[in-house]
Amino acid sequence: MKNVLFIASEAVPFIKTGGLADVVGSLPKYFNKDEFDVRVMIPKYTCIPWEYRKDMVYKTHFYIDLAWRSQYVGVFELQYNGITFYFIDNEFYFSGPKPYSWIHEDIEKFAFFSKAALSAIPVLGFKPDIIHCHDWQTGLIPVYLKERFSQGEFYQGIKSIITIHNLKFQGIWDIKKVKDITGLPDSYFTPDKLEAYNDANYLKGGIVYADRVTTVSATYAEEIKTPFYGEHLDGLMNARANCLSGIVNGIDYDVYNPETDKSLAANYNQVTFRKEKWKNKVALQKELGLTEDKGKFMIGIVSRLTDQKGFDLVAYVMDQICAEDVQLVVLGTGDEKYENMFRHYEWKYNDRVSANIYYSEDMSHKVYAACDAFLMPSLFEPCGLSQLMSLRYGTVPIVRETGGLKDTVEPYNEYESTGTGFSFANYNAHEMLGIINYAKSVYYNHKREWNKIVDRGMKADFSWDNSARKYEELYREL
Repeated sequence: MKNVLFIASEAVPFIKTGGLADVVGSLPKYFNKDEFDVRVMIPKYTCIPWEYRKDMVYKTHFYIDLAWRSQYVGVFELQYNGITFYFIDNEFYFSGPKPYSWIHEDIEKFAFFSKAALSAIPVLGFKPDIIHCHDWQTGLIPVYLKERFSQGEFYQGIKSIITIHNLKFQGIWDIKKVKDITGLPDSYFTPDKLEAYNDANYLKGGIVYADRVTTVSATYAEEIKTPFYGEHLDGLMNARANCLSGIVNGIDYDVYNPETDKSLAANYNQVTFRKEKWKNKVALQKELGLTEDKGKFMIGIVSRLTDQKGFDLVAYVMDQICAEDVQLVVLGTGDEKYENMFRHYEWKYNDRVSANIYYSEDMSHKVYAACDAFLMPSLFEPCGLSQLMSLRYGTVPIVRETGGLKDTVEPYNEYESTGTGFSFANYNAHEMLGIINYAKSVYYNHKREWNKIVDRGMKADFSWDNSARKYEELYREL
């Protein structure tokens, strides 16, 4: 039996700000239970809903030194969906209404968490063969493991993996402060270790010291070796290329299932979607006050409204996108300029644009099920989960060929009648508009072809099963 411990800053269903939580919370239950015992450790934030916190069982507590400070560490445990979750408790660091705050506070918070997590392992009665870290918040774990803990007999032979979910976020702060917080010796703050451009960089430390580095799609693993996508770490990614691999994320097929989804007006599957799917469209049109018309081409967007997601392209051709034969439904929050842009277009075209500037899991399921097409014109996208959800719900993705979008959406080929969606290559507003119009013409003029695209998309398998097999392979190699 191989023991694996996931350590991360968030996990569904306890706390979620992005796709990272889906991976950490969902993936462990798909491993082969006869060969792998996979457990998860996250902070015990006070903003975790009470329904979970009340069931957490106190295990132990102790104190650790964080440089010159002495800090309390409590350890709690909870069984959920057959997986053991551990929670590191310290209200000084983990209280507040949300998991992250200002970067200077997070730098100290996650230095504490990294050290506390490693210190807590011996008292759990669970010795991991592999510690699987996620993103910059756990970047110090491979560093501490080699620097401080490797002297201890218990930690001999423990291997570490770090998964980069988004290279843009690296945990960068002033070297002097980070030395003071972490207690790491000066020799660790050199350009071949934690120092980058005169600052300390947590993610870089993790990448340098981990035994293996993974990211969340094969294309993104290649892209981050280039200056455009490399976020100033492309040199390091090339240096570690022999230890770098991309494994595409999955989605939980029990949660995202149009056949059983309670949020939908009408349930359907790959066989019945021709008869049933449109009922969800009409129900959503009614709910949002759009013109009720089951034949109207409806495009959905569920996203953070930021530059990364390609909304500057959308802004540039918004009037053309909102043509008379299209409805656009937007769900999400983000930069004020994009929130206000969508509000403006809802005001301008109130019968065909609906701007829902908030986030709701329930509403997102309705959008995935109701729309005909789903737009994701991202500038970069390490993996992306929305396109996987839209494929699952028979909503045809229109994406830019980058990162995970390129790996998961096969472009439609009208001559061979293949493909599961539509894609464009260059980051260009009119190229995007052209592909939206092409998709629209297939929808209106070649309905049978459109239904075949839907059919192939719903058949594709992006459940966690596939990803879990690849992670298992990686663990065996290690």
